[in-house]
Amino acid sequence: MTTELKPMGDESFAWYRENSAPNYARDKVATGEWEAEEANEKARQMFEDLLPQGLQTPNNYLYEIIDEWDDVTVGMVWFAVEERGGDRTAYVCDIFVKPEHQRKGHASRAFRNLEEKVVALGLSGIGLNVFGNNVEAHRLYERLGYEPLNIFMWKPLARGGM
Repeated sequence: MTTELKPMGDESFAWYRENSAPNYARDKVATGEWEAEEANEKARQMFEDLLPQGLQTPNNYLYEIIDEWDDVTVGMVWFAVEERGGDRTAYVCDIFVKPEHQRKGHASRAFRNLEEKVVALGLSGIGLNVFGNNVEAHRLYERLGYEPLNIFMWKPLARGGM
């Protein structure tokens, strides 16, 4: 099975724009960071703020993840170029594999292809954020050689006192 990254076109971007924000909103609600009532609007606004010019937003790269065997789009990946410690690096803003294509190795292969694109741009590394409750993603990133740099920890307490 072969997985390739293809620059995202307008039609795919429209689909991604429609589906990415609600997915992110669900994750923020699940981790207790956002209220359900405001989550979709906050996620939509964040998407607009990060990509004000859509696909033409400078220093942002959006790709379709293609299963070459079936010639079908199985997901999307988006990274932005950032400064980190004086170096230009890639920061993965989002990776999404459609549910019916998950657990088939597409994300692993997409990250390997992403590494080639990042090196070709002269960037020195790849960073990303992963939600604490996403155990499968943690395992994937560890298998791919990612190491934790900062860990935000949280302990919920009863609201309104003891």
